[in-house]
Amino acid sequence: MTPPPIPLLRVAGSHAEVGRQIGAATRDVIRRAVDATPVDPSLVELYRVVTLEHLPWVVEELDGAAASAGVDPLALFAASIEELAPAEAPTGCSDLVVIGDRTADGHLLVAHNNDLYAEDERDVVALEWRVPGEPVVFTLGIGPWLSVGWNDAGLSVTGNELSPNDERVGIPRLLQMRDVLTRRTLAEAVDAVLHPARASSYNWVFAHREDGALNVEGSATQAGFDDAGSDGFIAHTNHYAHEDMRGFESSAHVADSTARLERARELAAADGLTVDVLRAALADHEALCRHGEGAKVVKTVFWCVADVTAGEVTYGRGNPCDSVAQTYRFVA
Repeated sequence: MTPPPIPLLRVAGSHAEVGRQIGAATRDVIRRAVDATPVDPSLVELYRVVTLEHLPWVVEELDGAAASAGVDPLALFAASIEELAPAEAPTGCSDLVVIGDRTADGHLLVAHNNDLYAEDERDVVALEWRVPGEPVVFTLGIGPWLSVGWNDAGLSVTGNELSPNDERVGIPRLLQMRDVLTRRTLAEAVDAVLHPARASSYNWVFAHREDGALNVEGSATQAGFDDAGSDGFIAHTNHYAHEDMRGFESSAHVADSTARLERARELAAADGLTVDVLRAALADHEALCRHGEGAKVVKTVFWCVADVTAGEVTYGRGNPCDSVAQTYRFVA
């Protein structure tokens, strides 16, 4: 059965106000996450203190969400620290970025499958953020936690979870997602995610309508960079592929990620790519479009293809092979 569309929640106001609006709208999701997250108050407070020092407004948003959801602010912050998760989940994401002659119209295109536990699919929400003095932001994620996003300054932020072996107390990488989407250039985005106080890192897939595309494989202490190069594309999944970063690998699921990456590279190497063709690539059943149901079964819970040049995002709940396509457009 084709899953229903993803709801779009539009929030506006100060950081505290948008946090309260999101907390009220995603109350059930927040409460389930908090109930499922063990809390060591003294350890969580260490992460919170660092984040308050460098990104106080992000904590302000979370605290507003906690107040509306009726949960303890420290407990919600704990649920935002992936670095403290008890064990690595075999989840994943697949990204393809194509530029220039690879695309039918020369536009910069980004495609992303987001793979989580099957039960997470029901909680996917789209958010439009309007905070005075900041770019308008559009995101997809689970409750208040952002997986991918774009802004009207022309920035696209997707990527893949990694398992670095140098994690430390610092700004949780999940909360860095909110910060980077306030940035207006590719250089500013890179500076944001490589903050010296970060706790760890993702593989960040960046695209910008004027600045081009860049892949940043990060850890808590190092980073490796790759652009589209002469191939005209970037592909990435959930393991360290950059030669200088392989020593940071601690994942037990590299084989699965490698198979997806090889297939993604094959699909991205085609010519004349369009939004529709990239959606079909995401629906590839050889490796990228993951199906399943039941407790703790991993599947594709949402997909998206962004025309970064045009400022338009096509997306849907569940698998790209059987999903209602929705569209978000930034107003020029």
